[in-house]
Amino acid sequence: MSEESKWYVVHTYSGHEKKVKANLEKRIASTGMEDNIFRILVPTEEKIEKKKGKDEVVKKRIFPGYILLQMDLNDKSWYVVKNTPGVIGFVSGGNKPLPVEKDEIDNILRSMGEKAKKVSVEFEVGDQIVVTSGPFEDFEGIVKEIHPEQGKVKVLVSMFGRETPVELEFSQIKTT
Repeated sequence: MSEESKWYVVHTYSGHEKKVKANLEKRIASTGMEDNIFRILVPTEEKIEKKKGKDEVVKKRIFPGYILLQMDLNDKSWYVVKNTPGVIGFVSGGNKPLPVEKDEIDNILRSMGEKAKKVSVEFEVGDQIVVTSGPFEDFEGIVKEIHPEQGKVKVLVSMFGRETPVELEFSQIKTT
């Protein structure tokens, strides 16, 4: 996967998302596009439905008629996706497919119980840090917990002479 790899939304015939995913997987393999198209996702969530008086857990599509693709967009990858049976087209701004914002994809993956791409963490439990932004800016603290899947860290900062736990984003701290 290259650095320019992004997620795109592909419009499909509603109810055919799984079939389109299978068709895409076959086309990717037959055209040798594994180095350009990495993941195909049909976003689903678990819902509880009453069937014959009993609760049953079923998977429901979050975006009926759409699938998500993580890919390096180029003419060849675009052509392979666009000409797959069941694909209507990319969600785009004019002629060019629009990538989905990273935060949006992370939220979708999180809601599905999947983890976003592994985040490299430059600190570990016990490290001294300084808060670089937010209401606790310039406070010093010690890392107590790291939650890479959420991109958060729990830090003990000293306030009013007491150690106080604070949850912060990775981007809000740096090691000292």
